[in-house]
Amino acid sequence: MKKVAVFGNAGGGKSTLSKRLSQITGLPLYPLDKIKYQPGGAEVSQVEYQRTHQQILATDQWIIDGFGSMETLWPRLDEADTLIYIDLPLYVHFWQVTKRLITGYFKLPEGWPENSPILEGSLRSYRVLWLCDKLLTPRYREYVKQAQNTKSVYHLRSTQEIAQFLTSIVQN
Repeated sequence: MKKVAVFGNAGGGKSTLSKRLSQITGLPLYPLDKIKYQPGGAEVSQVEYQRTHQQILATDQWIIDGFGSMETLWPRLDEADTLIYIDLPLYVHFWQVTKRLITGYFKLPEGWPENSPILEGSLRSYRVLWLCDKLLTPRYREYVKQAQNTKSVYHLRSTQEIAQFLTSIVQN
C-alpha cells in the first residue's frame, strides 16, 4: 500500500477515512478538495489543478481522497496500487451530507479548504449525489471488480465495513 485512491459518492466519509489511514500508515494525504479549491471556496484553474494532481501522481507514496475531475479520476485510479471505494446506500450519503451541513457551521468538515462556504458546498454535494449515483457508481463498481486482479481493492459498503477496514490496518 503505497499509492492509495479513496473514492466514492459525496458524504461517504472519504476524508475522515483518508485522514485516519494517513495517520496509521504515515503515507502523505492529498485531499482533492484542498487542491481544487482555494481557502474561501474559489476554484483554482483547471490547468493548475491538473498540474498539481500530476505532480502528486509522480511521487512514490500518496493517499488521494476525492473526485477532483473526470480528466484526473481514471488516471489516478489506474496509477494507484490500492483502491478504497466507499459505496454506501444513497440515503446514507444524503444523511451524511446533511449532518455535515449542520455541523459544518461549528467545525470545518474534514478535507475542506479553510473558510469554505458550508451552504454552497453542501448544495453542490446534494446535486452531485444524484449524478454520481446514476452515472459514476455503476462505472466505479465495474472498475473495482476488474481491478481486483491487479490491485488491492477494498469495496466498503457500510459504515461497519469502514470501521473494520481501519481496525484491520491498525492490526497489521
